[in-house]
Amino acid sequence: MATTKAARFPEDFVWGAATAAYQIEGAAQAGGRGMSIWDVFSRMAGAVRNGDTGDVACSHYERLEEDLDLMAALGLRAYRFSVSWPRVQPDGMGSLNRDGVDFYRRLLDGLAVRGIEPVATLYHWDLPQDLEERGGWTSRDTALRFADYASAMGDALGGQVGRWITLNEPWCSAWLGYGRGVHAPGRKEVSAALASTHHLLLGHGLALAALRQSGSTPVGITLNFTPVLPASQHPDDLGAARRADGQANRLYVEAVLRGSYPPDVVEHYAPFRGGLDMAEDGDARLIGAPIDFLGVNFYTSTVVADPNRLSNAREAGYNIGRLESDPVLDDLRAPEVRRGDLDRTAMGWEVDPGALTDLLVRLNDDYQSPPIYLTENGAACHDYVDPNGEVKDKDRIDYLRSHLLAVSDAIGRGVDVRGYFAWSLMDNFEWAYGYSRRFGLIWVDYPTGRRIPKASFSWYRSVIESNGQDLSGGASS
Repeated sequence: MATTKAARFPEDFVWGAATAAYQIEGAAQAGGRGMSIWDVFSRMAGAVRNGDTGDVACSHYERLEEDLDLMAALGLRAYRFSVSWPRVQPDGMGSLNRDGVDFYRRLLDGLAVRGIEPVATLYHWDLPQDLEERGGWTSRDTALRFADYASAMGDALGGQVGRWITLNEPWCSAWLGYGRGVHAPGRKEVSAALASTHHLLLGHGLALAALRQSGSTPVGITLNFTPVLPASQHPDDLGAARRADGQANRLYVEAVLRGSYPPDVVEHYAPFRGGLDMAEDGDARLIGAPIDFLGVNFYTSTVVADPNRLSNAREAGYNIGRLESDPVLDDLRAPEVRRGDLDRTAMGWEVDPGALTDLLVRLNDDYQSPPIYLTENGAACHDYVDPNGEVKDKDRIDYLRSHLLAVSDAIGRGVDVRGYFAWSLMDNFEWAYGYSRRFGLIWVDYPTGRRIPKASFSWYRSVIESNGQDLSGGASS
C-alpha cells in the first residue's frame, strides 16, 4: 500500500468548500432578479459549449435546505459562496431587492444552525447587465456602484457573515472578459482589459472601505495565481516568463499588497491608449489599503517560451500545442509549452502541486502577505456514475491530497495559511465550458437535479474530521 507523508495543519485551520452564484443558483427569473452579463453572454452563438446557460444550473435556489444538509454531512467548517449582484440589486444601483436579500438571509440562517461559517464573495463575475451597457468595468462609475452595493450588503448581512471577499479573480474578469472575449461580456480589446483591471481593483478598494465603515470585517480579496516558469534559462525565455508573470500575477498582487502597479508592466502596456494611466489621485491608496487576509485560488502552473524559441523548447522535450491568436496572447509573446511528464485534469491543466508550495512561500517572502486562505483549489475529472450508482473519483482525491500536502509544506516553511476551500462543493455551470466539466465533491444530475456525493466527498469529510492528519483515504495501492 502506498504511504502518504504526514501533514500538519493548525488546530483552528478552516476547512471549507466553495461555489459561485451564477454557477449553481439557477432561478434566473425568480424573485425579481435582474439580468447579468452571463445571462446575455451565454445566449451568444458559440459563446458557451452546447449553448448551455445558468438559467437552471443546480437549482440551488430551490434546493437550499438539501444543499445545506449536504454541507453539514460533509462536516464543513466554512462555506464560501457569492452573492448574485443582480439578484439583490437588479440594475446594479438603487435600493435592494428584498426577495433577493431574503434568499441570502435564509442561506446564512441555515449555515448558522449547522455551525458553518459563511464566507461571502461580493463579486464572482455576474455584473448586472444594465451596468455593462453603461460601460461595465471599463467605466470608473462601475467601481463607484460596486462600493454602493458593498455598503448596502454590509448593512443588510454584515452581522451574519464571518468573512467578506470583495472580488473573485479580477484577472479573469478583465482579461478573459474584456481582453480575450472568452468570458462575459465577450470583448476583445487589450485597452478594455487594462481599464477593467484598474476599475475592478478600485472597486475592491472602495468596497473594502465601505464594508469596514459598516462594521463588516474581516475583509479580503481573492486573486488567482498561475506560477509562470521559463522553458529555459535563455534570456529570451526568461523575458517571456517575466512578461507573463507580470500580467497574470504581479499586476494584481503588487497593486493590492504594495499599492502600486509593477513598473515593467506599466511600461509594457503604455502603448495601449495610455495603458494604466486612468488612475486618479488617491486610487493607489484605496487599492493598496491593508486587507485582513488574502484569498489565493490555485489550479496549475505554466511554462512559457519566447515565440522565436519554440523549436528549442521542442528539442528540450516540451510539447508545442496549437498556438492561439488573440490580441492578449499575441502581445505578451509568451506562448505556453506543455510538459510531457505531468498528469493533466479534464481541463487540460497540468497537475503541479509543488508550484503551490513555491507560490505560497513567494507570497510570504516577497510580499509579506497577510494571512492566506486557499479560497479555491480542485480538479475537473472525467466523472461518471457507475452501475452501483457511485462516483469513484480517485483522480480528484489524488489531486486534493497532493495539494493539501503542498499547503502543509508551505505552513512548515513559515507561511501563515489559515484555511482551505475545495472547489467545488458540487458540479456546476463551468462558465464557457457549460456543463461539460465537473469539479464537484457532489455529482449533480442536471436533468433531475439529483445529488450524489462522490468518493471525494467521503474522503474530504475524513480529512476535515482529522484536521488534515489523515490524507491516506483512497491512496493508490
